[in-house]
Amino acid sequence: MTKTRYLRVLAVALALVLAVAAAACGGDDDGGGGEEAGATKKKDVEVFSWWTGGGEAAGLEKIIAIWNKEQPDMKFKNAAVAGGAGTNAKAVLAQRLSANDPPDSFQGHAGKELLDYIKAGQLEPIDSLFKDEGFDSVMPQQLLDQIRYQGHIYSVPVNIHRANVLWYSPKVLQQAGISTPPKTMAEFITDLGKVKAKGQIPLSMGEQWTSKHLLETVMLGDLGPEKWAALWKTGADWSGSDVTKALNDYAKVLSYTNSDAPSLTWQDASKLVVDGKAAFNIMGDWANGYFTELNKKGKTDYGYVAVPGTDGVYMWLSDSFTLPKGAPNREGALEWLKLVGSKDGQDAFNPVKGSIPARNDADASKYNEYLQWALGEWKKDKLAGSLTHGVVASNAWNTDIDGALGQFLQDKDVAKFQQRLVDAAKKHATA
Repeated sequence: MTKTRYLRVLAVALALVLAVAAAACGGDDDGGGGEEAGATKKKDVEVFSWWTGGGEAAGLEKIIAIWNKEQPDMKFKNAAVAGGAGTNAKAVLAQRLSANDPPDSFQGHAGKELLDYIKAGQLEPIDSLFKDEGFDSVMPQQLLDQIRYQGHIYSVPVNIHRANVLWYSPKVLQQAGISTPPKTMAEFITDLGKVKAKGQIPLSMGEQWTSKHLLETVMLGDLGPEKWAALWKTGADWSGSDVTKALNDYAKVLSYTNSDAPSLTWQDASKLVVDGKAAFNIMGDWANGYFTELNKKGKTDYGYVAVPGTDGVYMWLSDSFTLPKGAPNREGALEWLKLVGSKDGQDAFNPVKGSIPARNDADASKYNEYLQWALGEWKKDKLAGSLTHGVVASNAWNTDIDGALGQFLQDKDVAKFQQRLVDAAKKHATA
């Protein structure tokens, strides 16, 4: 090697050493140099959800606006995934978690839907956050009891939806000679018959998940909240005569639904009521938000009461946010959880989403007529968790119930349906 070439090689090597040293020093001081991208990423807070449209996306933007004002040094990264009412998002999330690439926080329905993540060791308990922020004193004790798993809480509920709402058409009821909406399951079945006799749709229903939603509300109406809760505990007994009666009532109610139900979305089915083409629809209170979008008026185009037999019971479901183990920006994730659980955060999000806060100290003036009614019910009612929307059963148990229900919708055999539910409970009611 010539002297000139030797000096050139030495100069290149020295330059490389200096570059590495400069990068290292920069990383120690302020996140610049070679570590700048990593430090910037750490200052981002990546929140994963399926809120990409309608009131939920608009509500999320309200919370993000508060975040940007309160946390100017931590950029909010909206990692929402659209499609499938959350199905697509959950599939993407599962891939990320299995690759040890969690977001800082992700959305999930509060309750047993989170069991898969908890048992896989993918979530941190956040009991101390609830205590430090006072969430445990402003959220109902019944709610806290129903979202704990083995004594710990793993998510912050940002909202509450009600599943057991009977929406009705005042016009169609009047035409059928029904002066007031039914209060018991027996009255409901009688009224369905009156509407059918007038040649109109008694009860509108959509695709299979809406028939499952109908199932849980009919069962709650017959069983009551205590017996309903017992069905999801260790050693649950689905073989009793009270369950048989509830399933028979469900079969009777189903016989009054529209024949084209499998081809309709929940919106299609709900719209039949506000268009005066169906008497009743049983759907969660997101229907109220949909009716508002259609410029329909409460008490004129539609009315609402608790599903027959469930007055005084609030069948609830909740969107919530978690703290994944290994969150890249754990500090930022905790700040996000504090915000979504706060009074300001929940009062900003929920009036737009069309839900109510999980907290008991909401500013009622910010909510519309239906939501003010729901706020009052939430404070006084007994709580019952939803099956269809992730509260009372694991994903695996839900899947087995879906299979049993699908078979029942084909054969209409109550005895076989009940036995399939018994078998599913024996398989899953262990925790």
